Amino acid sequence: MLDSNFPEEKVFIAADHRGRDLLNYIIAHFPNFVNLGNGTNPGKNADPEDDFNDAAIAVARKIQENPDSRGILICGSAHGIAMQANRFQKIRAIAAYNPQLAKIGRQHNDANVLCLSADFTEKTDNLKIIETFLSTPFLRKPRYLRRNLRLDENPVAKAERPETVKNQPNQGDELWP
Repeated sequence: MLDSNFPEEKVFIAADHRGRDLLNYIIAHFPNFVNLGNGTNPGKNADPEDDFNDAAIAVARKIQENPDSRGILICGSAHGIAMQANRFQKIRAIAAYNPQLAKIGRQHNDANVLCLSADFTEKTDNLKIIETFLSTPFLRKPRYLRRNLRLDENPVAKAERPETVKNQPNQGDELWP
């Protein structure tokens, strides 16, 4: 587990239906994380209708409200959830499949959201990735600071789930349960 150098910041965590088992596994190891569940209902069981967007939006908004906090998001690949989170200003989400990627994301990019893959990374490896992410400090070099400031140059659109696509059959769902 984490050593005494672990920062005491709040950590928000959420997952879509594909990440629910991993979310529960992580919460068992890190009970102090704030579990936002699927982003719309923390107590709801896994549901194939859960979109990664809801989880990412919930965590991104919590981090915007609590700038010294961090977030963890989980979906099948970690890609979609990272893309959604990065649509919010001041959110620097990374997809990390090993501790080295988590470390460089913290050191160089001051990443504040870690996106994990429930399908492509072993559960125990995800715990190592989380520990690295939470214990690695940002290297405050001028080039890293400059680059991070540039990420927030343009405002981004408000991300909401469009009513027109709710409850419509999804093309390609046969590839992903």
